[in-house]
Amino acid sequence: MAKETGRKLIAQNKKARHDYHLLTTYECGLVLTGTEVKSLRQGRASLVDGFVQIDGHEAWLYNVHIPEYSQGTWTNHTARRKRKLLMHRMEIDKLESKAQESGHTIVPLALYFKDGRAKVEIALAKGKKEYDKRQTLREKQDRRESDRAIASARRRQRARAA
Repeated sequence: MAKETGRKLIAQNKKARHDYHLLTTYECGLVLTGTEVKSLRQGRASLVDGFVQIDGHEAWLYNVHIPEYSQGTWTNHTARRKRKLLMHRMEIDKLESKAQESGHTIVPLALYFKDGRAKVEIALAKGKKEYDKRQTLREKQDRRESDRAIASARRRQRARAA
């Protein structure tokens, strides 16, 4: 069997980018059971309610939903169990000190396979206020409108040239 290479995205947390200002991101490994890996290989997971907490100098991923493996037996896993993250001690200590500051949290952004190993991308984040969210949406909409205007101007220019 050929060894897997590249990055295969399983799940993304788009809401995190909308609700938080992302300060720093980290790539972490996950401690998973066999049925969890098989379920992830089928491309089934949800990061919507997920968050990271640091207990006893260990990082734990909570509320990430990995559904039970359909061909699993009594060895099947619980869908929303807490999962240990594999990170360097210095990264964990840095995250722990930053996360204790007011308004900061650690959220998962993406769950993917990288060279055949399950990884999760987490970010230290600060919550956005409602007006920040509206401002972000307005900027996105303005950028989209300007891109459309540029594209239509280029089309008109090409039509005149032809």
